Amino acid sequence: MRREERKSKDGLEEQVLLIRRVSKKTTGGNYINFSALVAVGDRKGRVGIGLGRGLEVPQAIKKAMNYARKHMINVPIFEGTLPHDVRVKYKAACIVLYPAPKGVGLKVGSVVRTILALAGVSNASGKILGSRNQIANSYAIMEALKGLKPRTRPSSQNKEEKI
Repeated sequence: MRREERKSKDGLEEQVLLIRRVSKKTTGGNYINFSALVAVGDRKGRVGIGLGRGLEVPQAIKKAMNYARKHMINVPIFEGTLPHDVRVKYKAACIVLYPAPKGVGLKVGSVVRTILALAGVSNASGKILGSRNQIANSYAIMEALKGLKPRTRPSSQNKEEKI
């Protein structure tokens, strides 16, 4: 499925990750709905995801984008990569992420690559274990990014004091 990418006025990039058509059997016939999974980020350390449902695709996308914007998180980025390894299990999805040296790029699959790119991470590797469900994996990656602790470069003053 083609992924749409848009840039808004406030500097946030929006990307549609998944659109699903769901139906429910009722006595009156089939009740058709659409659900959309959207990621929003500024490529500078802020990212959010949203899941929206509606009778039409644009309505579902709009709801998902509004939710993603309201629930953005800050991601600590250290020299373009993750500050440390992280392993997260969310329901049936399990994701392992590792920092990577400069120039490696994003070596992860599925929606994880898109979410990390929107967060501003340019070098990382990882593995998706367990569920291949894109919704579960996107929530798992958000839990992983919430669990990251910032890492700082040692200052030259501290080195001089120790000598």
